[in-house]
Amino acid sequence: MNINNAYNEWSTTYDSDRNLTRDLDQVVTTESLANRRYNTILEVGCGTGKNTLLLTRLGERVCALDLSVGMLEQARRKTRSERLVLAVADLTKPWPCKTESVDLIVCNLVLEHVRDLSLIFSEAQRTLVAGGQFFISELHPYRQYQGTKANFQRGPETIEIPAFVHHLSDFTKGAKESGFSVHSFREWWHEADQNKPPRLVSFMFEKAGLTK
Repeated sequence: MNINNAYNEWSTTYDSDRNLTRDLDQVVTTESLANRRYNTILEVGCGTGKNTLLLTRLGERVCALDLSVGMLEQARRKTRSERLVLAVADLTKPWPCKTESVDLIVCNLVLEHVRDLSLIFSEAQRTLVAGGQFFISELHPYRQYQGTKANFQRGPETIEIPAFVHHLSDFTKGAKESGFSVHSFREWWHEADQNKPPRLVSFMFEKAGLTK
């Protein structure tokens, strides 16, 4: 099953399924961003909107993009706000955003499904204003090395969604090549992850220019 069809299929139960990675990602995003304020926020890969409501509280304007129509429909049901625009977009193609129009880009649990990160970083660089920030929260590669992939149940069947392994150096190298500096880097564990490798990794990259 391809990525788009898989997430359309998963969209109806994504929020109710037991998913420690999803739950931890929401904690990571809240802890990392809750005390910040922005004029314009772009969320790439918003899914069912699990982080979108928070972003509408942090930004004067929020644009949330996702490939899956099913996921976006769930997001529309839970995040009604005059500050928010939701739209379908393929993040592996040029983004439907004006150049230097965004203060913060947020990307959560998306990049494991993107083979080549170079377009992601180049589009983030193009879209952000000088001094803009790019927040990423992703499945930690240590988990990927163990074979962990996004998956969901349909009856007795476990459906795994196509994924690509990105090493920590892939993120930092891609960011550097696109003119970003590393503002912060953290590894995260769920409370159920004792004596296990970190579940998530987060980065805050910053585009050269004015200090935020």
